[in-house]
Amino acid sequence: MRIKTFLLIFSMLFACKKDVKESGNVTRLPYFNSADFTPNWEDATHRIPEFSFTNQNGEVVNNQTFEGKIYIADFFFTSCPGICPKLTKNMASIQETYKNDEDIMLLSHTVMPWRDSVPILNEYAANNNVDIDKWHLVTGDKDELYAMARNGYFADEDFTKTQVESDFIHTENFVLVDKKGHIRGVYNGTLPIDVERLYRHIEILREES
Repeated sequence: MRIKTFLLIFSMLFACKKDVKESGNVTRLPYFNSADFTPNWEDATHRIPEFSFTNQNGEVVNNQTFEGKIYIADFFFTSCPGICPKLTKNMASIQETYKNDEDIMLLSHTVMPWRDSVPILNEYAANNNVDIDKWHLVTGDKDELYAMARNGYFADEDFTKTQVESDFIHTENFVLVDKKGHIRGVYNGTLPIDVERLYRHIEILREES
């Protein structure tokens, strides 16, 4: 009796482990249409709003720049001593991985536009080997940048709690956007395990028609 019970429990545990493993084999990505990042597997109701900013070379960067591209967006500032160097390092790694892939681009928004002018962004780009054809560092109007972070990319987690417009934005999120401007994933850009998950998801998006 004990042997039969042991075998039954063992078989149930094995089955559970198998189900978990199989469910982890992601073959498609959901859409994220709201700031609570509830996955929607059917409908894409949110698209990145229209924007127009200025990059490190003084050029206009807008939605058309990324039309038909998969891109990763983040928010930073050049004088940040904390998480930003990690974010920049990991974005640089993504740039290197996809340096020969024209369908993958990067977009970093400053959250300190009153300081991060075009010349400062240009110097920062040079110091971090940013490829202008692959990775845009952008500045612009503070209100527009903050609205884009909060309402476009849902990147400011604190704002969803406080709703204080003047609060400084500082987020470690990388946001994955598909070729049609839909958010398909959010990742902690400072964690290697999450960056690896981002790489896997980029490959899934590349397989979409």
